[in-house]
Amino acid sequence: MADVFLFPVTVRYLEVDAQNVVFNAWYLAWFDEAMAAFLADRGLPYKHMLDSGHDVQLVRSEIDWRSGVGWGDDVVVAVSTARLGRTSFVLDFDVRRGEDITCAGRTTYVVIGTDGSGKREIPPMLADALGEPAPLRPL
Repeated sequence: MADVFLFPVTVRYLEVDAQNVVFNAWYLAWFDEAMAAFLADRGLPYKHMLDSGHDVQLVRSEIDWRSGVGWGDDVVVAVSTARLGRTSFVLDFDVRRGEDITCAGRTTYVVIGTDGSGKREIPPMLADALGEPAPLRPL
């Protein structure tokens, strides 16, 4: 992935299930936190986007697991922009433990108005923070 942001995560005890691996729902939580940190790192703290009258909604997410991670493991969530549309964008996520990709994800977000008015075009400040998309990669 080109132009990748790395978000560190240490797996917490509460995130591990009876199979001794991170429960699947936590990956979406990690992706959400990583997305907000990705934007902040690129000059757009999430609160600034909200203050401008814009928010984003997750409309599709795909996750492919390759191996589990467990309590105390240190991983990073790698984030990159995969696609920019008129009102939506796609981010790619890789959960990495060292050199190994344990999980690959792709999430589509739609920009909405905070006033309840529905979909909006991607504002310039968000487009700037997202940057140029990398070519779509297979999951």
